[in-house]
Amino acid sequence: MTDRYDAGMATRRAVLGDAHVDRAEAAKTPFDAPFQRMITEGAWGTVWADDTITRRERSMLTLALLAATGNFEEIPMHVRATASTGASPDDIMQAFLHVGVYAGVPKANHAIKLAKQTLQEMGVL
Repeated sequence: MTDRYDAGMATRRAVLGDAHVDRAEAAKTPFDAPFQRMITEGAWGTVWADDTITRRERSMLTLALLAATGNFEEIPMHVRATASTGASPDDIMQAFLHVGVYAGVPKANHAIKLAKQTLQEMGVL
């Protein structure tokens, strides 16, 4: 494995938790292994591993971008990750308020619904 892969796996585990990463790794097949390697090295080993901004800030950016681009299926996972990144429910709401202004109220509304449900499941709300 490469240094970026190892850094990515460590960061991925720190942000998403061992249980999530273990499930994803167990579900990996030869078909999707190249993609899993790419996101581990690129997203987790390069972007998320960089300490220019905090993980809290990165969580907020990620949630806003997911909502703004309509990639709602990953929002619950990244809301759960805020337990380890330090982004609070207020931080999450601020990110989605920006989405409402800059990307549209329907996208923000749906993201807020998903975040609210996930935060309730987490016992935070």
